Amino acid sequence: MMPAVSPLPRLIDRLPAVRGRLTENAPLSQVTWFRVGGPADVLFKPADRDDLAAFLAGCPEDVPITVIGVASNLLVRDGGVRGIVIRLGRDFAGIEAAGDTIVAGAAALDVNVARVAQEAGLSGIEFLVGIPGTIGGALRMNAGAYGREVKDALREATALDRQGNLHTLPLAELGLAYRHSDVPADWIFTGAVFETAPGDRNAIAARMKEITDARGSTQPIRSRTGGSTFANPDGHKAWQLIDAAGCRGLRIGGAQVSEQHCNFLLNTGDATATDIEGLGEEVRRRVRDASGIELRWEIRRIGEAAHG
Repeated sequence: MMPAVSPLPRLIDRLPAVRGRLTENAPLSQVTWFRVGGPADVLFKPADRDDLAAFLAGCPEDVPITVIGVASNLLVRDGGVRGIVIRLGRDFAGIEAAGDTIVAGAAALDVNVARVAQEAGLSGIEFLVGIPGTIGGALRMNAGAYGREVKDALREATALDRQGNLHTLPLAELGLAYRHSDVPADWIFTGAVFETAPGDRNAIAARMKEITDARGSTQPIRSRTGGSTFANPDGHKAWQLIDAAGCRGLRIGGAQVSEQHCNFLLNTGDATATDIEGLGEEVRRRVRDASGIELRWEIRRIGEAAHG
């Protein structure tokens, strides 16, 4: 008689106790702007920074960890995400004006950070109103819009490493470049301090309205999309290369290249993540064939393809 085989322990049973929330087989499609994608094996929403640090310190090293924000620039593949997905919540979303700086948590919405600065009469980060997402994501990719980017206004950031140790990183140590940061991929940003300058509240509000109006008139912000799909290659605009390659309006399944701004991919209603990623790869192929230029994904893609 063969000996009984003990079942493998569930992932959630291998994880340390937390004060926040752990959810098995957590759906992610409804939190992404594309509204597609499979579930996370386990979703963790930490109660606060100490809770997150303790979890990281006690989490088995073989368990993969993925961090998401409001998923405005994220494509979750249809097979879902293995291991732990961490999503920071309310305790990481604080924003305050302190002298000539703005201190913001990693889960704070970029647009809200810009608004707090405007209300305090502090200028220099108006551009954040044009970036959909959170400060954590903006730090990770050195997000930018309308002539400025994070590195132009940042003083320092804080992050937890994979062992739960807290690091305070001055701007010079972040290695920020165009849509890039040198900070290790498994570190989790928890907050940032932005340099600002005193300014006129009305003038700041007017600049923010210009940015908001420009974004609304040129981008499909009311559609199921994910922000700019590809980074601009040196000396080129991604949308112009895509347009020149004949991709405006191109469709695969329920995914479509936006007619309004062809560096945006849309879920027209019934797209899968496979449709969207496949369309993006077809756009890259056509641009490469037409121009010899290799477009680089700006949208972050995570997870596994659906099986079967």
